[in-house]
Amino acid sequence: MKLLTLLSLLAVAATVRAETTLTMTGVHNCCKGCANGIIKAAADFKDVTVTPEGKKVTITTKKKSDAKKVAEAIIGAGYFGTIEGDESESKSTSKPATAAKPEAKLTKATVSGVHLCCQKCATAATDAVKSVAGVTKYEIVSKAESFTVEGEFAKADLVAALNSAGFAGDIK
Repeated sequence: MKLLTLLSLLAVAATVRAETTLTMTGVHNCCKGCANGIIKAAADFKDVTVTPEGKKVTITTKKKSDAKKVAEAIIGAGYFGTIEGDESESKSTSKPATAAKPEAKLTKATVSGVHLCCQKCATAATDAVKSVAGVTKYEIVSKAESFTVEGEFAKADLVAALNSAGFAGDIK
């Protein structure tokens, strides 16, 4: 009987201590403002620890579903990273499927929701946007809520360039 009680207590202790850790890599995090923005994105979640260190963000929670939600909230706050520690990648972090026919080129797009707290952020986003084939005009400034990109370019290329630089946003 004592052995059964002891085993039950150990099982409960193991369950209580069980944690899920997800790591986002390649996330833009150039300053204290970026780190604070990443942490703030997870502020509405209970029992979550978010640790931004360089281009890596570690998310520790008690439930795997909460860790995924926190990662999605960080992406929603304008950051992007590849998620490790999650075999079933979330839809918002996976690359878009390629269409059977070529994607129509855009001549103008408005990008919103990209985290641009300082000039380093604006410079990194600018470098990403200017690397997109066909982009001819853009102006990205720090603290802006949106920016416009012009030229003749594929939306998927713009998304890929921003994601590669650690940014997420809404492109219309």
